[in-house]
Amino acid sequence: MQLRYLLSAALLGLGLIGCGNGDSAANTPAITADAKALQAHLEFLASDDLEGRDTGSRGHEIAALYIAAEFKKLGLQPAGDNGSYFQRVKFRSSTLKENSATFSVKNGDEQFSLAYPKEFLTGPSSYSESESVTAPLVFVGYGLVSEVFGLDDYAGVDVNGKIVVALSGRPESLPSEEGAHLNSSKAKFAAERGAVGMITLHTPAREKVRPYEVSIMYQRAPSMRWLNSDGEPNQTYKNFTASAYVHHQAAERLFVNAPVALAAIFAQAEAGESPAAFELGLIASLGKESSHSEISSPNVAAILPGSDAELANEYLLYTAHSDHIGVTKDLSQDDHINNGAMDNASGVAVMLETARMFAAADKAPKRSILFLAVTAEERGLLGADYFAHYPTVPMHQIVGNVNLDMPVLLYDFADVIAFGSSHSTMGASVATAAAQYGIALSEDPMPEQAIFTRSDHYAFVKKGVPAVFLMTGFTAKNDDENGGEIWAEFFATHYHRPSDSTDLPINYAAGVTFTNINYAIGQEIANAAERPRWLADSFFGKLD
Repeated sequence: MQLRYLLSAALLGLGLIGCGNGDSAANTPAITADAKALQAHLEFLASDDLEGRDTGSRGHEIAALYIAAEFKKLGLQPAGDNGSYFQRVKFRSSTLKENSATFSVKNGDEQFSLAYPKEFLTGPSSYSESESVTAPLVFVGYGLVSEVFGLDDYAGVDVNGKIVVALSGRPESLPSEEGAHLNSSKAKFAAERGAVGMITLHTPAREKVRPYEVSIMYQRAPSMRWLNSDGEPNQTYKNFTASAYVHHQAAERLFVNAPVALAAIFAQAEAGESPAAFELGLIASLGKESSHSEISSPNVAAILPGSDAELANEYLLYTAHSDHIGVTKDLSQDDHINNGAMDNASGVAVMLETARMFAAADKAPKRSILFLAVTAEERGLLGADYFAHYPTVPMHQIVGNVNLDMPVLLYDFADVIAFGSSHSTMGASVATAAAQYGIALSEDPMPEQAIFTRSDHYAFVKKGVPAVFLMTGFTAKNDDENGGEIWAEFFATHYHRPSDSTDLPINYAAGVTFTNINYAIGQEIANAAERPRWLADSFFGKLD
């Protein structure tokens, strides 16, 4: 799960709402999940022999084969390429060559340079091995555009053929999930207006949350993009190439000719204002060299056909990512394998057991069920994004997505969280399903984290598909357990570490309850007279 900068302390002592009463309803379905099956799936996928299931690794290939074998055993139809269960995805891995990054600025007859990595950072290019861009600089505030929120940070300036300079982050006045979506679209906004690159300014406010020095630590990590059918990386705007992340102190040199001092701009931003755009009167040259390699890794897909003649051509999609982060290079640790038991062997185990329950039912639901184990979530939600661009069933026939990413099965939970439940009618389906097991649906307890935009379902949301991301809630049934503290402790101590392993005190009985709810959600949606729909006031229901 991609929550690298989640502050676990923020989860402690939360006043959570909607706790269940612990009493199961009388109308719980006859089919139930099996704790031993969940344990068997989880222990295999999180075993040392799979070496952390990194994208493109032998361990992940074994995991994919295991998932496909389970689908085949259940009699599910292959939904990959060429009649198989596999959708093979090719990726380009790109690494910035040592000492190749340059950033120089011309101010009339004078010229100065910024030092890498002390004053600026940049990532490798996935498109070319050598890049050099020279263009005028234009400041564009946060670089956001939204009719819904009355934003146009490009008002009054022409950025065609220029490099835009934007503040990191977004105005605090924006709702967190909607703001996160807009923030992730900054490059798109710039490229659509003809910009050839973007310089992002590290701000004093950002320094308090995530120091610039932390970003330097991740500079050597390769980046990855999937390749399309022409062998080109998924980069819509080929001419949008220049990029840099500039330390706030070094950024002052970019504002020597500006009508507003950078300190005043930072003050405006911290006061909740959106700084206006203006020309910076400088010309910047950015260059870098990158090395490329290619790997492949599979999504695994299977279908349980629906029983209704008219509705069987509609699909409820279950997703869970099968990859993790592989082997650590930290020599200070005795255990180097990041097993990913909770992240996300638990989610895949729940999906496989959910598939078994559907296959074992006396009658299939009216709509078809599409099960998809996606790769490369940890590399940027790439496997899901590839499937969303190259679906093996028509995208308009996917009626909804239930995403399973890191259910923390370490306590007897009394509530579930379904990120995105407030945006579509799927929220009501989750509440109805959970209530069958005496479990409540709680509101998002950490909205500032904008988690609805941070897992595989987001790729389908951007294609117009209503989605929920189902996770264990923070309230425990037992008085001697504090779900929020256990959840926070997991993040503080085990998340993306070798200790996220089967040595954890995994509560498989809680896994049974979670899986039963997941299955009941599918029954609710797949048998409903109407397909899920976005609520009228949902921002995500209006995405292009």
